[in-house]
Amino acid sequence: MIPASFEYAVARDVAHAIELLTSSGGEGKVLAGGQSLIPLMKFRLAQPAFLVDINRISGLAQIRENGDLRIGALVREADLDMNPIVRERYQILVDTTRVIADPLVRNMATVGGNLAHADPANDHPATMLALRASVVARGPTGERLIPIDEFFVDTFTTVLGPNEILTEIRIPKPPARSGGAYLKLERKVGDFAIAGVAVMLALDEKGKVGAVGIGVTNAGPTAIRARKAEEILRGQATDDKTIAAAAAAAAGESKPWSDLRGPAEYKLDVIRVLTQRAIRKAVARATGGK
Repeated sequence: MIPASFEYAVARDVAHAIELLTSSGGEGKVLAGGQSLIPLMKFRLAQPAFLVDINRISGLAQIRENGDLRIGALVREADLDMNPIVRERYQILVDTTRVIADPLVRNMATVGGNLAHADPANDHPATMLALRASVVARGPTGERLIPIDEFFVDTFTTVLGPNEILTEIRIPKPPARSGGAYLKLERKVGDFAIAGVAVMLALDEKGKVGAVGIGVTNAGPTAIRARKAEEILRGQATDDKTIAAAAAAAAGESKPWSDLRGPAEYKLDVIRVLTQRAIRKAVARATGGK
């Protein structure tokens, strides 16, 4: 299909992009990887009057560790997968990016765009919730740091203003004896998740869970943070009984809907099973396993 007509401009830098968005009167959209926006425009489910292309802005495609991990808005999924820092210390991100669509999409799709699109079926939102990430946004009044818990408002809706741009994602550096995992069930390779679960945790010297984050994909109008499940794990040994209780709590906090991918009851059981598996995989990685 053919998109509706629109105006197009290339931003020279972040300030110019903000200026262009402001001049659009709220009708502008940011074009980064375009792997979500362009298909929506072709089906005319989205009809922005003005596209602001940020792909030529320098400095937004870097991955660096500076006390925390900093991922620029234009970092492609394929770049995230191949980065040595990410591969060594942030395996949960590698898990996540490798199950997004297919290689052609991952070569173009950006991590920042994945989050800003705010699709509850996207994979990064749950992972960022588990990682306790923050989002950096810039607008006409300056820069602000947004905790990930406050970023997602509703389906396809974030707290970003119409003339704000997501410029960076910041992820706390994991402490010693940390591990994370993202698992999802899909109908076919590259499909959206029937459900997905991200777990990030750290173990103390006695093998008990200290810090822990759990995010769930396709479990409501936004990705959800399974706080009750986290609380069950925190301070406890990761035995079968505790893991089962946490997994049941994660399913209990989820609110999936019935659709072509299955009834809600089935999805709740998928979330329960995936949560158990993701916890066990995270623990194995925290203790030096693969």
